Amino acid sequence: MKKILVIAALAMFSFANAQKGSILVMGSVGYNSQKDSNSISDTNQHSFSFSPKVGYQFHENWTGGIEGRVSTLKQELSNHTESKNTSFGVGGFIRYSKPLNETFSAYADFGVGYQNTKTTNNIGVPNTEGYGVYAAITPAIFINVSKGFGLNFNIGGLGYSTLKYDGVNGNRIKSFNFNLGQAFSVGISKNF
Repeated sequence: MKKILVIAALAMFSFANAQKGSILVMGSVGYNSQKDSNSISDTNQHSFSFSPKVGYQFHENWTGGIEGRVSTLKQELSNHTESKNTSFGVGGFIRYSKPLNETFSAYADFGVGYQNTKTTNNIGVPNTEGYGVYAAITPAIFINVSKGFGLNFNIGGLGYSTLKYDGVNGNRIKSFNFNLGQAFSVGISKNF
């Protein structure tokens, strides 16, 4: 069951049009559930994410549009305490795609935007909220299976983000991620 959930979390669906003047609509969905039991306590953890994109192909090789991201992570302990983290992001992206032949195309998405994260709990620790920006480059390969229907393969990318938290301390977190070859997602596309 866990393998099916992991595969579903990595699955990406998209519908794309490869012609100038077309609309690109795509997104990804992920879900993960984990239970940790030991002699002291039980911990349940559930996470969900959704990342849609909508764009317009204004040139044979270029597409521009908007992207979003919503995710939640909830942890519950057997002593009825819980913690919930909700993240939100919205921004723009630009895609450059290059056909290699009739079957294969390579593309890269560059996205930049605003992000927000909020953590709430019932264990007496103060709630936190942070705001910041992100930027990411994601290379991928498109395989045309039949009549414009195809698969997208992504094996990671490059990303940078900042978050500044409210409160007395005002923590600031800066992250740089290079996970090429450490992440994997599969997508489905249809060219209309």
